[in-house]
Amino acid sequence: MRCFHRAGLSGGWPRLGADDKQNWGEKVHLSVVVPCYNEEESIPLLVDRLVQAIEPWADRAEIILVDDGSSDETWAAMEAAHKQHPVVRGIRLSANRGHQVALTAGLEAATGARIFMLDADLQDPPEILPDMMMMMDRGYDVVYGRRAERHGETLFKKATAYLFYRFLNTLSDVDIPKDTGDFRLVSRRSLDAVLKMPERARFIRGMFAWAGFHQIGLEYVREARVAGETKYPFKAMLRFATDALTGFSTKPLKMATRLAFVSLLVTVLMAIYVFGSLILFNTVAGWASVLLAISFFSAIQLLTLGILGEYVGRLYMESKQRPLYFLSQETGHPSAHAVDFTGDSRSITASPKAPAQKEAS
Repeated sequence: MRCFHRAGLSGGWPRLGADDKQNWGEKVHLSVVVPCYNEEESIPLLVDRLVQAIEPWADRAEIILVDDGSSDETWAAMEAAHKQHPVVRGIRLSANRGHQVALTAGLEAATGARIFMLDADLQDPPEILPDMMMMMDRGYDVVYGRRAERHGETLFKKATAYLFYRFLNTLSDVDIPKDTGDFRLVSRRSLDAVLKMPERARFIRGMFAWAGFHQIGLEYVREARVAGETKYPFKAMLRFATDALTGFSTKPLKMATRLAFVSLLVTVLMAIYVFGSLILFNTVAGWASVLLAISFFSAIQLLTLGILGEYVGRLYMESKQRPLYFLSQETGHPSAHAVDFTGDSRSITASPKAPAQKEAS
């Protein structure tokens, strides 16, 4: 069942001339962006369902599949999809850079006035695109999917996802919608705002929340994967959660100050105990309590250093200002905004944007 409800916050690259870029931007109204990693089994069904979903806008649409350095035949599947459906464009990154960077690559290549994002596993149904388009027709800039039910996921995954968003919103300075992902339809102006954010450790759903604009949620049932296995093991989820927390909150840093006050209080209480024992009993018993105190303070120090290390490491990575990614291959219409290099790969992050179709207000 679908329902609407208000959310908590409102090697030889073809060269295009300026006229070609302008004409292409004018033709594309809807862009669909799908990051893919080792999804050779999912792509045929994914493309078939996407082509059906965008049928009302087929003459003014593009489907952008981003191969995030897959080790299987994902790229071959993308090339086959393009031959069958010319509306499909394939973009291949030179190496695996992670889901959020691959999604960013697709978003930077998109030229539509509206941009639809989803994953290749089809857990998020593309068939609700018309509902999202209808909501955007009412004046919204972001229509994000909110998971009413989650099928095909372990209890551990459901529990950690539930706790993650609530914990994040407790510490974050931004109200990020609960039970959501990157599955959403966004307007050109909201996307342009997000693409102006230069951070490397990207948490795109949080970036859209921070950008603001008029937003609404659309509830849907999340299905099980159609093929393959999840590409988000526990280690990747932990890194993702850390990026989200350090990118949208300074409260962990403030927590170190609070821990210092707690340590001071414990120290004062222990001093009172020691001097009281000396006065009353003329002795201080218990090496165990001393070792326990040392362990306690050491743990606080290490925790504080760990928190500081995360933020310092983030600053270090940002300061190097390396491009987020390079392209190694492309199939379909070339990215209109890309800059040609003399080598075999291109940097997209420093490229000028192509003129994009703007929506009538």
